[in-house]
Amino acid sequence: MSGLWRWLGSAVGVVIIALILIMIGSWLYVRSVEASVPSDPPPAPLPILWAAIPNGPQADQLRLGRRLVIEGDCASCHTRRGGEPFAGGLGLKSPFGTIFSANITSDRVTGLGAWSNEDFYRALSRGLSPDRGHLYPAFPYPHFSLIPRANSDAMLAWLKTVPAVHYRPPGNLLPFPFNIRLGLIGWNALFFRPAAFHDDRARSPAWNRGAYLVQGPEHCGACHTPLNVAGAEKQTKGLRGSELNRWVAPNLTGARRTGLGRWSVADIVEYLRTGRNTRSNAAGPMAEVVSYSTSLLPDSDLTAIATYLKSLPAGPETSPSPADPAATRRGAAVYSDACASCHLANGAGQPRFIPRLPGSAVAQQANPDGLLHIILAGARTAPTLRRPSALTMPSFAWKLDDQEAADVATYVRNSWNNRAGPVDRGEAAAMRHHLRLTGKQEAP
Repeated sequence: MSGLWRWLGSAVGVVIIALILIMIGSWLYVRSVEASVPSDPPPAPLPILWAAIPNGPQADQLRLGRRLVIEGDCASCHTRRGGEPFAGGLGLKSPFGTIFSANITSDRVTGLGAWSNEDFYRALSRGLSPDRGHLYPAFPYPHFSLIPRANSDAMLAWLKTVPAVHYRPPGNLLPFPFNIRLGLIGWNALFFRPAAFHDDRARSPAWNRGAYLVQGPEHCGACHTPLNVAGAEKQTKGLRGSELNRWVAPNLTGARRTGLGRWSVADIVEYLRTGRNTRSNAAGPMAEVVSYSTSLLPDSDLTAIATYLKSLPAGPETSPSPADPAATRRGAAVYSDACASCHLANGAGQPRFIPRLPGSAVAQQANPDGLLHIILAGARTAPTLRRPSALTMPSFAWKLDDQEAADVATYVRNSWNNRAGPVDRGEAAAMRHHLRLTGKQEAP
């Protein structure tokens, strides 16, 4: 009997070791292949989102459906660089690997052409696909479950007018066991409750409309709410800011230093409508949200979103550690040489063209990655119909070594009454490595 137990023990041990090796091998494989995954596409005009819809029996439903697809910002995730609109294939990076967005054109084999209204509604409201089973929550069905059935039907009706593209996106790059979709049954049981939106009668119609858009189709929390270790949103920290592939999605509550506390309703509306205002410019993933979604919404919806966001109480702001005076002095010299010609010595920039740095919420986030990302890789302001020029800040990776990038970030985060933690050389080096940027680097 003891020999049997030893045999079972050794067999279990071998299985456990094999599973661990499979998981490590899968993880290493995913990380090696991710280097070839194209980066998110730069915002570009998509005339299909505003082209005239001819009058006909379905015209009203199709116009409604397109507006709802714009509300859901479907183009940002389902349009890859160099691909046709809504044909999918964009690599969405998560802590667990890369998930490729689906083709949602009218193609009957690789798209939604053969889907029924019930199929589409189950995908939006339950995260269930007729051909793939459980969908990963990179597709934000926890938010889309708030979309009513009639609106879901209108969305599918319009998507079925999108020209068919026969394209099958690559398979997801997820290591074992995350590549097993049945595991999502447990995730849904723990973190997902299908819901309907109900107006708060104590609030104004604008507030309720904004709450529905932010919590539902615009799914702002998918980027701006911190995630737990399982990749689910921390509901107790809703919209208090998070991280997205080394970009920082800022705090959207009333926090004055890191959030929207200093922004007016008009500031928020202008930013969402044009991609810029006197306080900030939309860049990175937010540039796509503005280009493909919010800039195409009616002003009444933008005012509603702003009304709701301005009602959110400020979350607690941490007290940052003081910056090293020597690092700040070095950063001031770098700023004078590399930044002041555009942002000016006082950081005021050029309103609606070159972002203002005093009071910048992006610069003062607890996590400096957003600022380092912009310093090293540059940034491109969202082009919109009202502001079609896509302003660009160049990359400074070639000019600044890791210490200089860290010092100038520390200077910007702690000048002109800004207050944020210092940035060290290791953080700048990690960002350069993540972005796969070469250029001026510190000597070892």
